[in-house]
Amino acid sequence: MCVALWILVRRKYDWRTTMKENTWLIVLIVFMLVSILWSNIPYISFKRWIREFQAVLMAFVVQSEPSPREAMESVLRRTTYILVPFSLLLVRYFPAYGREYGRWFGEEQWIGVALQKNSLARLCIMAIFFIIWSQVKRRQGKNPPVWRYQTYVEIFVLVIAFWLLGGPGRDIFYAATAIYALCAGLLAFIGFHLAKKSRINMRAGVLMTILAVIITIGIISIFTGASNAGLLASVAGRSATLTGRTEVWAMLLPIVMQRPIVGGGFGSFWTSRTMEATFGVNEAHNGYLDVLLGLGFIGILLVSMFLLSSCRKAHRELAHDFDWGVLWICFLIIAVVHNTAESSIHSLTYYMTAIILFLTVSSANVYSSKAQI
Repeated sequence: MCVALWILVRRKYDWRTTMKENTWLIVLIVFMLVSILWSNIPYISFKRWIREFQAVLMAFVVQSEPSPREAMESVLRRTTYILVPFSLLLVRYFPAYGREYGRWFGEEQWIGVALQKNSLARLCIMAIFFIIWSQVKRRQGKNPPVWRYQTYVEIFVLVIAFWLLGGPGRDIFYAATAIYALCAGLLAFIGFHLAKKSRINMRAGVLMTILAVIITIGIISIFTGASNAGLLASVAGRSATLTGRTEVWAMLLPIVMQRPIVGGGFGSFWTSRTMEATFGVNEAHNGYLDVLLGLGFIGILLVSMFLLSSCRKAHRELAHDFDWGVLWICFLIIAVVHNTAESSIHSLTYYMTAIILFLTVSSANVYSSKAQI
């Protein structure tokens, strides 16, 4: 954190413009800090907030690079090249670190470099989509390889990511939520390219509406018990309770309604005591529910506005760099779909949410600065 601040000071970072361009992000991070005032564990909440602020500072560092877009792509490429093969290494040859076993039934689960199987699945689907995007762009002659065998290396990493996503039982729906989120992102990717070929301009309002509808469905499912998800669950070979998720939601919902407006304070709910009280569950398996637990409906509104403002910026990128704008919007779609049955959006430090954060901040004012030059 100190190094990041030192770099930003040396580069004479324009804080005022950044705050203006990322208003909803600043309001969200400030509200997280203020919510510590009514937290039951303010010291722990403050330490957890510091981690959030560190992620924001890292995003500012990427934006301060001479070429923020190339820096962001480098971040994506390096994390993909390193974390996916290293996960394979841990799963295959260091099972004490790369695998874990279910608490109740003892089933084997692959976690790789992550802390749980769902976190590894998030890493894999983001890596898969990024490699596919990179390969399509390269075939169009827009992304030449840096070295001779780069294409083959990326295909190899892609195969590893798919293999890890299948888990120990080689089940295509081993991480069903991640698969559905990846499919949503790929369908959006194909749709954008077909629209471009047909010269159809997708309006920002339409994209933001689609994003808002998915977020709304994710929130409503908490209260309805995901009654409309039975078909998708059956296709994936899961129970109508989404592998017990609806039972967890029903158990946590009364806690949300105790402080529905402002929540219990950022980072104040999931402690060792609450994890024991909820039979070892350490997340709500719904990112929007996790936001409600900590920040209430004000928090979920701010998170939604941050995502929608990010979508508007991504749409603006389509006119300047179509491929980059598509990558950005598809990552947003993957994130909001994934959080309907898994949790990551409640923290800026999770890999999936951090990518959205970095894209939102690092892409700000890229073209306005070039115009000034």
